[in-house]
Amino acid sequence: MDPNLRLILQQIEADKSIDRHTLIEAIRSAIESAARKDAGNAANITVEVDPDTLAFKVFEIRTVVEEISDPSTEITLQAALELNPAVVAGNRLKVQAHPQDFGRIAAQTAKQVIIQKIKDAERDNIFEEFKQREGELITGTVKRVSHGNIIVSIGKAEALIPYREQSPRETFRTGDRIRAILVEVEKSQKGAQVILSRTSPELVRALFELEVPELYDETIEIRAIAREAGSRTKVAVKSNDVNVDPVGACVGMKGARVRS
Repeated sequence: MDPNLRLILQQIEADKSIDRHTLIEAIRSAIESAARKDAGNAANITVEVDPDTLAFKVFEIRTVVEEISDPSTEITLQAALELNPAVVAGNRLKVQAHPQDFGRIAAQTAKQVIIQKIKDAERDNIFEEFKQREGELITGTVKRVSHGNIIVSIGKAEALIPYREQSPRETFRTGDRIRAILVEVEKSQKGAQVILSRTSPELVRALFELEVPELYDETIEIRAIAREAGSRTKVAVKSNDVNVDPVGACVGMKGARVRS
């Protein structure tokens, strides 16, 4: 095993937020694929990886027979008895293999499997993270505008504001900061698709909650919101304190809060 592999795993674990167990399983699967390709697909190959040392062992599962008819899947009883004195014909025996050199094609297979496993783990992490945040206000940066859709960078992931979720009076350019409501997270073959909205009434609620501390401490509350994005919005508010004017609290001094 490459002595630098431990450092590489630690770096991937930190940068990609992928747990160590997933990375070790990716390595095990990659070595298994490479060993199977090197030995021939007919061979029954299994790999074990020590989670502490990262050392690996390759085994072939062979059937114990009196006389070999398929050298890739069988082992003679005489040879098997040297490995395990208790075996009898018909048993399946795990025999350690020593494929020191997998070759160029096998090594390429291992690399591809590891890359794919890491990508899959990243997609699952993104889905789980943002699925729990549906309904939240998300802040990001416009990465590009494509076919009327806005692609937004939100940390390590990308989100999409479809044309239907955009206000007709707004225009954004690459690099602009943008705030939107996370309305849905979809799981597809290409990974997690995070959908944002600039037209949702919940965007108005979230923006008011940022500007009006009385909403945060529940002195006042928003009871209903009606919105025509880009045109007008109506907000119904209620006070839970007779000494607090809910409309005045939302509007602010000289309209400062509602303008923000």
